[in-house]
Amino acid sequence: VRKRNVLNVLVNKNDMLLVDGRPGDISTLKDVAKRFMTPVYPDNPEFPETELIEVPILGKVYASKGVISLKNDRGTSYDLYIKVQNELARAFNELKEEMAINRFGTKVANLSEGQLKAINEAIPVRVSEAEPESIGEN
Repeated sequence: VRKRNVLNVLVNKNDMLLVDGRPGDISTLKDVAKRFMTPVYPDNPEFPETELIEVPILGKVYASKGVISLKNDRGTSYDLYIKVQNELARAFNELKEEMAINRFGTKVANLSEGQLKAINEAIPVRVSEAEPESIGEN
């Protein structure tokens, strides 16, 4: 996986959140993740590559090759661990909701099974979670 295609999210034993090596904030994590995974900057090396894929019902759509790499220190609090998971899930859910409204004129909850399958194929949840380890304090 190319470096530009990975957003590194680290949480150390002191519950410090680092996003791509910089101090992060749980209140902005969803927006950072969502912006990273939105396939609108194909020529900008600051963002993941994109690919044009064929999705049944949707036709050709641009999909992000981005992956969010989540690493937690063994000492990370369960509370922050869950908050980080929730914010990442919210990012993907918002992307799916926006596509559902733009393509089908309705929310995800109202989609047919085929429409939902198409949305999930166009916007797969790509979060890679590593085993807890000891992460530097930086």
